[in-house]
Amino acid sequence: MAERREELLRAAVEQIEVRGVSAVRIADVAAVLGVSNALVLYHFSSKEKLVAAAFAYAAEADLAHLRKLLTRRTSAVRRLRAAVRWYAPTGQAKGWRLWIEGWASSLRDPVLRDVARDLDQEWKAELAEVIEEGAAAGEFHCEDPMSVAWRLTALLDGLAVQMTSYAGPLSRATMLQWTEEALARELGIDHAALTA
Repeated sequence: MAERREELLRAAVEQIEVRGVSAVRIADVAAVLGVSNALVLYHFSSKEKLVAAAFAYAAEADLAHLRKLLTRRTSAVRRLRAAVRWYAPTGQAKGWRLWIEGWASSLRDPVLRDVARDLDQEWKAELAEVIEEGAAAGEFHCEDPMSVAWRLTALLDGLAVQMTSYAGPLSRATMLQWTEEALARELGIDHAALTA
């Protein structure tokens, strides 16, 4: 049963990436797997619940990767830099396209809004925890790690939306440079120390 549910979630994520949240239908997800609409509805009961679960499924995978980066045995500065570099869109930016779709749809869908908000808070909490660790270890000074996490993710999100939505005007290299410079300022360290 859990295996079938995961299959449905993977198919839903794929269809959302292809069609967008507003256009995806239960029938699209069912067709990909050659199952009935009733089977999809048995597991999720509505399109809104399927979309929210698919979004959570994809975002949880990203969160797991973020946690892996942030729990490495190295300095907090290096872990934060690795997270910033990984966060930036690459290639077709499928993960970013899904987040942008989720944000837009959550304006009208309270179930998706709750899921997206909770996942967003988890991202910020993970970053804030590493910032707190680095400050406690004396790597840098930071009185309010959560505020830094908010400002950093706001910058990253905004730049990633620009890169994903308007391919071309902003390069990944420029985005990384700007976010690393902002991170260094937030931590009160020299940019060269961040990249060393």
